[in-house]
Amino acid sequence: MKYLFLICVEEGVQLGAEDAAAVGPDTERWVEETTRSGARIMGNRLEEVSQSRCVRIRNRKPSTTDGPFAETKEQIAGFDVIECEEMDEAIRIAARHPVARFGTIEIRPFWRG
Repeated sequence: MKYLFLICVEEGVQLGAEDAAAVGPDTERWVEETTRSGARIMGNRLEEVSQSRCVRIRNRKPSTTDGPFAETKEQIAGFDVIECEEMDEAIRIAARHPVARFGTIEIRPFWRG
């Protein structure tokens, strides 16, 4: 089963010096471990939300707006695609992600149709 991890953080989140220094190396370690185990298929950080665009078709005409349209403080900062047997295993993997300490890891199963 494949799962999408949406790595969400509040834009402009301020971490303490110790946490800020650890999050990069801890994330690299998490990526290495989950890739080596075969659970992580791919993932990446995303540019700031100010770089995003939303496209909609209304009355057969395209409309483009800047940024996301969600009314939330947390924004998607990155993603990972994980493959594992069940949701409980995906939860265990997400709980080890360093961003879970100050952000949110949303887990979404891929459509099985």
